[in-house]
Amino acid sequence: MLYWAKFTAVLAACLSIAGCLGLRQQVQLPAADREDRPGTVVHVVWGQVRSEAGCPLAYVWYRPSVRSSQALVVLAHGFLRRKERLADLAQTFAAAGIETVAVDLCNMRLWSGNHARNGFDLIRVADHLQARQVIYAGFSAGGLAALVAARNDRRTIGVLTLDLVDAQGLGQLMVGGFERPIIGLFGEPSACNAHNNGLITLAAAHKSQSERIPEAGHCDFESPTDWLCRALCEEDAQGAERRRTEILMQALAAIQALVESGADRLQLALSHPGQ
Repeated sequence: MLYWAKFTAVLAACLSIAGCLGLRQQVQLPAADREDRPGTVVHVVWGQVRSEAGCPLAYVWYRPSVRSSQALVVLAHGFLRRKERLADLAQTFAAAGIETVAVDLCNMRLWSGNHARNGFDLIRVADHLQARQVIYAGFSAGGLAALVAARNDRRTIGVLTLDLVDAQGLGQLMVGGFERPIIGLFGEPSACNAHNNGLITLAAAHKSQSERIPEAGHCDFESPTDWLCRALCEEDAQGAERRRTEILMQALAAIQALVESGADRLQLALSHPGQ
């Protein structure tokens, strides 16, 4: 989330040139070289589904030819950002055999994040893609949307937040009594991540783990990021490539841990709804 309110008008103007995608296409990308998954191909599909609020939720669906899990990762971007800023993350997950979809949150507004609505929009995309097990993940305000979605979707097996920013205590409300595991990766405290207020949110969760990425700034959790994010957050570009690679690898490890630990627990919860 680009947190400084005095810059939001500039941000909105710069991002307005990128509209929601309406096409549905398919291409193929080679997966990253991995000794355990040689020859994996990632199929990339563009599509959209309509939010219950009426606007189109554009998405990019990364589908590995060989899957290592039945889980779908649903990715949410930061405040007034776009799904393209999570492309490297989505491709990293898919190259490891984990189906991933990155979503444009169409209900964000300059004057309102609409975080709760965003969470239900993520569920809408998971429904549209007929997911049976879901890991919700998101960057900054997208992490807050992921918490809302996870709390309200019984298919959830875990949550990954990237430099989470909470708003008006919504995240703390969502994690209260939530029984699925949450993993949070955090950078150094700054105005852009509300001085790590997401750490307080995850500390209130029953099953959470928080990890700090040393020297990481807010924009390091986008991949790729852009000049606008760095200009607003006043981050030092030196070492950014190293930090971003570390974040990608730690995020992948977190998703794999959630996949491995979550499937059996989900089946138990669906069999015993009161637990």
